[in-house]
Amino acid sequence: MRVAILDDYFDTLRSLDCFAMLDGHEVTVWNDHVDDVGELAERLADTEVLVLIRERTRITADLLERLPQLLLISQRSVFPHIDVDACTRLGIVVSSDLHAGSPSVSTAELTWGLVLAAMRRIPQQMTSLRSGHWQESVGHTLAGRTLGLFGYGRIAEVVSGYGRAFGMPVLVWARPESRARASAAGLEVALGKQELFERSDVLSVHLRLVAETRGIVTADDLARMQSTSLFVNTSRAGLVESGALVDALRRGRPGMAAVDVFDDEPLLDADDPLLQLDNVVCTPHIGYVTRDEWELQFRDIFDQVVRFAGGVPANVVNPDVLDHRRMSTD
Repeated sequence: MRVAILDDYFDTLRSLDCFAMLDGHEVTVWNDHVDDVGELAERLADTEVLVLIRERTRITADLLERLPQLLLISQRSVFPHIDVDACTRLGIVVSSDLHAGSPSVSTAELTWGLVLAAMRRIPQQMTSLRSGHWQESVGHTLAGRTLGLFGYGRIAEVVSGYGRAFGMPVLVWARPESRARASAAGLEVALGKQELFERSDVLSVHLRLVAETRGIVTADDLARMQSTSLFVNTSRAGLVESGALVDALRRGRPGMAAVDVFDDEPLLDADDPLLQLDNVVCTPHIGYVTRDEWELQFRDIFDQVVRFAGGVPANVVNPDVLDHRRMSTD
């Protein structure tokens, strides 16, 4: 099958062991990022299988209607960037393993790296040294401070363990079933979202971005945080009300933020307001970007391609398509 892979910025996939799973297929890997629908349609004109790296490219109805050969989109995790309804209408299968049973270490590790970097002002201290100066400020110790977790899924569960290892009491607010799991794990459950934001010295968001959670962190929530508190987001930027975080940081509540996700990605505007604030540590959506994590993720993604080629689609998120899915003309 003719397979196209988008947005492999550093040409990493060919070096993974799991890439051998695509042996026998005609594979094209694109290393740059393109937003223009016309250019994408030209690149993918003969593509039968489209492999996506998370949410780096939006797959719209306009694009899909220009891809008459496309049979399958294969990826891992959530898919708000794919017009699934258009795929179903056009007979295109969408396969995505939501990895509910697999570990979630890489994003949890980055979350904790951002916590340490922000609380001890590590990037600012490095900048001071490189500018020919010595210490530029005084940081904060984590032990004894409250770690708040908004959401308690696989990633938050790992982060809670890191917090406890650093001597932090953990406070959780999440949906009812997640609160029950947190309580069973010996964690304190907040009385509500308001208490979570008021009491957390470090508040880390771990929610999926769906219609119900878009903008769930409001300006009022952020204003409840302390002037010494840290807000951390390694999940999705859309969980925070548009513009609220920058405004809150300028007002001093919370006093700091550490983010790995942005409203527009890739963020290539060095003048973006968030990047201009001294009380923010930013990374370019690298929570899942480790070789170990990619081996795990793309083994699943390529397995979906192999199964589809063998006539048995797997992890289909639009099952209504199966009775009228496109078939290869080769």
